[in-house]
Amino acid sequence: MIVRIMLLATLMLAAGNGGAAEVPDPFPRMASAYLVQIQGKTVWARRPVRRLPQASLTKIMTAILVLERCKLDEVVTVSRRAAGETGSRIGLRVGERFRLEDLLAAMLVASANDACHALADHLAGSEERFVALMNARARGLGLDNSRFANACGHDAPNHYSTARDLAILAETALKNPAFGRLVSSKRLKIRTVDRRRAFSLVNRNKLLGRSVGVSGVKTGYTENAGRCLVALAERDGTRVLLVLLNAPHRFRDAVVMIERAFAVAPPGRFGNRSTAPFSNRSGHHQ
Repeated sequence: MIVRIMLLATLMLAAGNGGAAEVPDPFPRMASAYLVQIQGKTVWARRPVRRLPQASLTKIMTAILVLERCKLDEVVTVSRRAAGETGSRIGLRVGERFRLEDLLAAMLVASANDACHALADHLAGSEERFVALMNARARGLGLDNSRFANACGHDAPNHYSTARDLAILAETALKNPAFGRLVSSKRLKIRTVDRRRAFSLVNRNKLLGRSVGVSGVKTGYTENAGRCLVALAERDGTRVLLVLLNAPHRFRDAVVMIERAFAVAPPGRFGNRSTAPFSNRSGHHQ
């Protein structure tokens, strides 16, 4: 009870200052930078404005632009540059045609770089022009510590963001119901327009179905960025958003952080129900 009262006092102090005051760091070894928000208020953070590579969390911005400027039923033709993408991909072929919503699913659920590049080419004509739109949208959102050099999240000297900026980016994307629906999907199947090829997509966010109330958002990994994660969980009207940058045990530690956040929030019908035991597996996942 005493611990809970102390945690509640910390939460009220952070909320009363609108996140402007110094925020406590109860998880100093879990990530190079992180941020935890409850009901939109930052309650815990570590280096929230430190510029770091964000890997495939970049695709949140890509999705925002595509959803703002395109229609879900548009048909996208896979370009040669998109088909030649590296890293995480599903194996798109030059000239194949997809509904735009299906390529969004491939990008957000399976973190497919080829689908991401195809969407960028479709919207802007080239990835270079798309990147200019990304940086303009970042300025419009007040993301002063974010810069994009590509659409998919490849490591690059001028490609970085912060935990705070990524929280703003995630909340912006989640205002679109299509984005929320896709990032909360554990499995999806997409097909080419001519139905000659089908692809089974499995969400790389291992928190889905394992931690109560988790409904997204995005994972990321590159050699320089390390393992990254934006996670959203909701229980009985209480909303927790978590951003982790370079977190070696991102899924295991995210469970701990989310549970502690709900422990200080007013209990709902889920109470303080714990999650199932979670085992962190190694491997290069996006």
